[in-house]
Amino acid sequence: MAATEAGHPPSPTLTLSLLSDLTPPSLERTWLTAPHPTLPLVATCSSDKTVRVYSLTNFRLLSTISGGHKRSVRTCAWKPNVSGESVLATGSFDATVGVWRRWDNYGETIGAAQDGDDVIPGRGGEEGTEEDEDEEWRFAVLLDGHDSEVKSVSWSASGMLLATCSRDKSIWIWEDLDDGDNNFETVAVMQEHEGDVKCVAWHPAEECLASGSYDDTIRIWREDIDDWGQVACIRGHGGTVWGVDWEGSENVPSVENGSGPADEWKRWHALSGPRLASCSHDKTVRVWRRQPKAQGGGPGAGAMPSIIRPAGIDETWEESAILPHAHELSIYAVAWSRRTGLLASVGADGRIVVYEERFEAASQTDPQPMDTDGADATSATPQPSTTWSIVAVMDGAHDIYEINHVVWAKRADRGRDENKEEEVLVTTADDGSIKVWTYTMSSVPCSI
Repeated sequence: MAATEAGHPPSPTLTLSLLSDLTPPSLERTWLTAPHPTLPLVATCSSDKTVRVYSLTNFRLLSTISGGHKRSVRTCAWKPNVSGESVLATGSFDATVGVWRRWDNYGETIGAAQDGDDVIPGRGGEEGTEEDEDEEWRFAVLLDGHDSEVKSVSWSASGMLLATCSRDKSIWIWEDLDDGDNNFETVAVMQEHEGDVKCVAWHPAEECLASGSYDDTIRIWREDIDDWGQVACIRGHGGTVWGVDWEGSENVPSVENGSGPADEWKRWHALSGPRLASCSHDKTVRVWRRQPKAQGGGPGAGAMPSIIRPAGIDETWEESAILPHAHELSIYAVAWSRRTGLLASVGADGRIVVYEERFEAASQTDPQPMDTDGADATSATPQPSTTWSIVAVMDGAHDIYEINHVVWAKRADRGRDENKEEEVLVTTADDGSIKVWTYTMSSVPCSI
């Protein structure tokens, strides 16, 4: 499949190169890798009931977190906006959610690794012991409420809310009371999904939650006067929605020359907010955009009105794009880079695919005016048109094994300017390996 269309300039090709494996790997299946919000390290959850924390500076194991779950750890997430400590939430097939705390934020350890020190305390090697690991990570809270396997956990941008979802078809929202006693309060239990809820993801700036399910839908949730509820039910996928990821708040597609399309894009982006990417068993990656309220906020074909919520709160989400076909089997995860705007997907076919969005040459003449009903005149300009292209494909990235997850992460190399952090792609697979990929851009069109 050609990655460019006739009449458009060729999109740059992105070349993926294996930078390193994270060592040592798990001896069992690894499910997901979560990058730290600020530091060059990641946490990976495994079927061996542990979470491993690795450095992205020297690719070595820093800590092994164990003892809290009785079955596979399926998901984990770092709490953002934490000072002086590290906090991780974990979800397990044992139907429980754990919150773990470490009484420093790895700053000294990362600094030692960057300076070339090979001794990493508590990493489980010759210089570390199980007692060291027990002292550095503490199983602080067990959140019990789900009736079946927990599939995904996600912290809100503020770090005060934790969303969890399960095979029991429910989504729970917990509030960290931050009272010094590790107390969490259940603030909502949502049960509108008609099947196993596979994933939850918080909006990058707002207290708005997206979820994907075995029922083939994506649902959007918000709070109104102390009551959480569904504001949109997005239909379009023809199979299980395995993953969702939000666009960065400041993302602007690639542009060849001039700033006109970018300026108009920012105006539209401010009205509709970040888009949402999703991936599915139907082998597609799709992008969804919220219809601005100025265009009419009532429920339409893409929304399911709720009988217990005012109709004015409902949102209409529209399909913005179906990305070019690239996968032959289920797509398990999609990741949207908040630094470059590139999208990456992985799945059961063991393939990594990277997509780029670019402004179309004729975008400013495409008539797509908004019916603003007296809104600011700047919002009545046509929405700039974009096109998505495949810019990289890596087959057999983990040999014959399925890839369960992909994520973009920041990495600061030794001697590298701290203001010029490198972005890498991290993939997690059935063989227990975690691979770190770097990329370079060229100007040759990619095809598969």
